[in-house]
Amino acid sequence: MYDPLRAKARVAAYTVAAFLMGLGIASGLGWTDTSLAMPVVNEAPQVSEAAVAPAKSLSEAFVSISEVVTPAVVRVEARRPRRALTAQVPEQFRRFFGPDLPEQGNPGGSQWSGGSGFIFSADGYILTNNHVVEGANEVRIAFADRRVVPARVVGADPFTDVAVVKVEVDQALPTLSFGDSDAVRPGEWVLAVGNPGFSGGTGPLDFSVTAGIVSARGRGLQLIQRELQGAYGADSELPGYAIEDFIQTDAVINPGNSGGPMVDLMGRVVGINSAIASTTGYYQGYGFAIPINLARRVMEDLIEYGHVQRPRLGVSIEDVDPEDAEVYGLPNVSGVLVQAVPADGPAAGVLRPEDVIVALEGDPVTYVGQLQGLVAMRRPGDRVRVTVYRDGRPTDVTVRLGEAPLDTGSPARAAATAAVEERLGITVSDLTPEIAQEIGYRDAAGAIVTEVVAGSPADMQIMYGVAGERLLPEVELPWLAGHQ
Repeated sequence: MYDPLRAKARVAAYTVAAFLMGLGIASGLGWTDTSLAMPVVNEAPQVSEAAVAPAKSLSEAFVSISEVVTPAVVRVEARRPRRALTAQVPEQFRRFFGPDLPEQGNPGGSQWSGGSGFIFSADGYILTNNHVVEGANEVRIAFADRRVVPARVVGADPFTDVAVVKVEVDQALPTLSFGDSDAVRPGEWVLAVGNPGFSGGTGPLDFSVTAGIVSARGRGLQLIQRELQGAYGADSELPGYAIEDFIQTDAVINPGNSGGPMVDLMGRVVGINSAIASTTGYYQGYGFAIPINLARRVMEDLIEYGHVQRPRLGVSIEDVDPEDAEVYGLPNVSGVLVQAVPADGPAAGVLRPEDVIVALEGDPVTYVGQLQGLVAMRRPGDRVRVTVYRDGRPTDVTVRLGEAPLDTGSPARAAATAAVEERLGITVSDLTPEIAQEIGYRDAAGAIVTEVVAGSPADMQIMYGVAGERLLPEVELPWLAGHQ
């Protein structure tokens, strides 16, 4: 007779036996070893939020600055003939370009390289370094949204390493505001921003932001001066007009960041990244930026005149050393020693050799680069009050600034002009005020066409009559118009 209770008990016994047998097998295989179980991960804060509140606040500030600044930072790409590449620089101080890429189909003739820049005007004006666009016969700008548009060089100044380029846009662009580089103090937090990617931000390093502090001000590297000596010769007077008053920072700066902005904690530009001190070509803790106050003054002239109207005090100078301070009775080792005063210069009869300049319009002068920067902020023809130590006591004199005799035929322009002439089939020369008046042209900026090669691209566009009939600004060659 079938007993339901006994059948259920039998099934239960079989089940328990099977479970125990399976447990034994699993134990033998090590499946029940609790040491292999996934550990519990602790996600609780180890430090109270109040304890790190200042650091978190600074971190949030960096995030906010980056979000505001990066949309206005661009990639500046320049194509230049290999013969027009920037002159060699001292080994310990290096310019930093992005990758040099041979042009497709013409690997030996020209190449693209580049740096960074930033938009300061919604209608398309961009600040960058002169060495980024120097010698270029074509410039293009890559934006944050990966658009790549052609640009023209409005003007460039090799004596301060500042350049202005312009893009034509049909909508307002994001911009950065200017701070006051004279108010920057060592120890202050700054961010260095660049766009070292390539071709519209497709590279692996586009839009980099690094943080650091201002390490020092007033660094005279003699970098620009040596570049000019290489370009014009050691006997030329032009290298002496280089202005080197760099801001030093420990914010990481690497290839491709040249021309990008250095900003303060309010997101305002206080410098333009320009150089590093390195034995390897890569960052080793020393970065340098052009003060934005100087760059702004240069920028204004480049936009208004196409070149810099550089004021000139008209003296040969050097930094004061401890022996000079003792000899001339200075209160401290500070100031600029006048070595010579040319008889035909603006300071003739006012300043004397062995005067020690200690202030300009009440602003203290402690070294050569600072004096050059203070003078550069003025205009030719301005009268300035100069405080000098003479015969052991301070004396005020007034000097009317002259204009520096800077050669407008720079190697960068010569290379760009040669490349354009070869490419278009034209020969050009500088447009002087006399020629402009003779041919009835409204402005003396630009260059004048003196010859057109028959059958060349230019010959198809220019109705050539006599030499000087057409001007380059009318032939849409913006990289020539307005250069020094």
